[in-house]
This record gives sequence, structure tokens and C-alpha cells, in this order.
Amino acid sequence: MGGMALFKEYVTSSEEETEKAAAEFAASLVSGDFLAFYGDLGSGKTAFIRGLASVLCRGARVSSPTYAIVNEYNGDLNIYHFDMYRITDDDSLYSTGFYDYFDRSGIIAAEWCENVPFALPEKRYDIVFEKTSETGRRITISKCGG
Repeated sequence: MGGMALFKEYVTSSEEETEKAAAEFAASLVSGDFLAFYGDLGSGKTAFIRGLASVLCRGARVSSPTYAIVNEYNGDLNIYHFDMYRITDDDSLYSTGFYDYFDRSGIIAAEWCENVPFALPEKRYDIVFEKTSETGRRITISKCGG
């Protein structure tokens, strides 16, 4: 119970490679998984979601849900893509309907989890995006709570 274990690390040098890494990672996901994304603007989070969707929700048009708060992509395994950039407290998060998504089948992928540590389930993947150069990225995936 509890704890965090390194699951996988990817080093990519382009958006396409980030998408490929995500497509590979997608094979290990099951309904109910929660993906908590951490990283600066432009560090590859949306490219990673595109890669997940390329496998799980073929044909979905992925975009950052900054203003919508959540985008839904339907497929073999639905992806609920949240952007927590503008969320500051539990009340504003609750009003988005975020917690209702825990009862739906699919995967929740949330960007800017730095802003909502209080809302993250114990059992999740933490995915940290780091810029190593203009186009280079290090993506570290840890499995938490199980």
C-alpha cells in the first residue's frame, strides 16, 4: 500500500517521439487509471495525450482543454482530459464535475496537477515532463499507491 515506484522513463527529441512514447504507454492502461501530469507550458503534455488517443481513441482530435476544463475523447477506452491550470481550490474543481468522472469508465488524464494535490487519488500514475533542450523531453512515469 502507498508509496511510489518508477514505472517507465522516456527520453524524446521531438513531438512525434513523445506521441510514440505515449502510444507505447497506452498499452499498459486500463479503465479507471488516473494520469497526473506535471510540467511547464510546452513540455509535451498535450503531445502525450495525442499519443494516448492515437491508440485508445482513434480519430479523436486532441486539443488542450484550457477553457473547457475537460475534453472527452471516445474510443476503446475513453479519455477524460482535464486542464487544472485555472483551478485553485476544491470548490472550483467540484463545480467542473471533476469528481463525477471517477464513476465513469475510462481514463482520467489531468494536466497541471501541481494545482490540485488535494484532489488526486492515491492510486495513480504521476507523469513528469521536463524540457532537456528546445525539442528534447524527459518523461518520467511513476506508479503511486499500489
